[in-house]
Amino acid sequence: MLQTLKSLPRCCPAATRHLSSLRQCDVAIVGGGVIGASVALHLAAAGLGEKRVVVFESDASYARASAPRSAGGIRQQFSLPVNVALSLYGIDFLKQGLKKLCQGVDVDADVQFKEHGYLLLATPEGEAVLRENNAVQHAAGASWIRLMDPGELNTRFSWLCTDGVALGSFGESNEGYFDPWALLQAMRKAAMARGVEFIEQPVKGFSMSGGRIEGLHLGDGATVHAGTVVNAAGAFGGKMVQMCGDVTPLPVVPRKRCMFMFHVGQEASSDGHFPRPTDDTPLTIDSSGAYFRSEGSRGRFLCGVAPRPEDDHDCEDYEAVDFVDHELFEEVIWPALAERAPALEAIKLESSWAGLYEYNTLDQNGVVGWHPDVPNLMIACGFSGHGLQQAPGVGCAVAELLSLGGYKSIDLSILGYDRICRNEPVLERGIY
Repeated sequence: MLQTLKSLPRCCPAATRHLSSLRQCDVAIVGGGVIGASVALHLAAAGLGEKRVVVFESDASYARASAPRSAGGIRQQFSLPVNVALSLYGIDFLKQGLKKLCQGVDVDADVQFKEHGYLLLATPEGEAVLRENNAVQHAAGASWIRLMDPGELNTRFSWLCTDGVALGSFGESNEGYFDPWALLQAMRKAAMARGVEFIEQPVKGFSMSGGRIEGLHLGDGATVHAGTVVNAAGAFGGKMVQMCGDVTPLPVVPRKRCMFMFHVGQEASSDGHFPRPTDDTPLTIDSSGAYFRSEGSRGRFLCGVAPRPEDDHDCEDYEAVDFVDHELFEEVIWPALAERAPALEAIKLESSWAGLYEYNTLDQNGVVGWHPDVPNLMIACGFSGHGLQQAPGVGCAVAELLSLGGYKSIDLSILGYDRICRNEPVLERGIY
């Protein structure tokens, strides 16, 4: 069973150092979550030589980290080829790549991937976009994503009510969900085994010289000089750029997202026509934006939805983050899910939690590449809910930029900072 928030271990690997004694490094990665850990692991796999790579993470327990609080999904169902490519790399990494990079390391590389798929549902108004997206996905190599009409959906998913649904898109393989904590810990331990250092210290500021970052000021008062800095600070990536002074800002802010776990005790809807969703229910995204998936067995499910735009505010206060919006569940999620899966009319809410979301206000896509005004600052954040599944590919791409000077495996040029300077968003279509 995938781990829930309550069951996450709260210990950090012994190799994480709590007090900083170093004074200089070649590459400083700010943020030790899934993006930072992936960058570190891919850099180490490329061969560090004499280079010193250090990851600075403010909390090695990851008690408030975004990834372990997420739904843990991975899909290739995007409208932008670059995002399809990132998730193609990601699924290969989950199935094979991580195990290869963890060879010889005392770590469990099994991320408990459940290949149950994603199911996206479209109304008649959204049908054309879903078809266009499917053509993009197939052209990028994700040939296993199948379009299904309402009759096919009813046959495949007997629990599904297709009223108002014109078309569905289902990933028959290579999509599903996994344990974010297992991925994070495997990448961290493998990176440390290959020579990367993890320091449990927050970065409070930068020393600048000639437009470059010269030093990182840590929470314990120490200053560490760095040749290159990677901003993998997630929801606080925008603040990291602000610390550089009067430079082009990064439009990444923290937003709150809530998750809910519920149990369905009944075997069918009240009218007996729709059975309870199965234990291998795909991560199903309704046209309303509400989503749910099975969680283990015995009728448990996870669900969520993005807040209404007027309620979606920047959230930097952790006390506010810890407050779960139960009205969102009662008024938005539950009615939508009960309409789409009538057996969910009667459920028992078992637990709930909230976490931070690194929201790119320009276009809700990641930003990867050098900062135009700070030549030794590499950006890798702003993935707006897709960071977990894109972390392996982003780590590979950033490592190639740093070690080779350009992209080799995945070209992420379209996600570069120049689009921010030009105020030209790169938008997904029909994708939540």
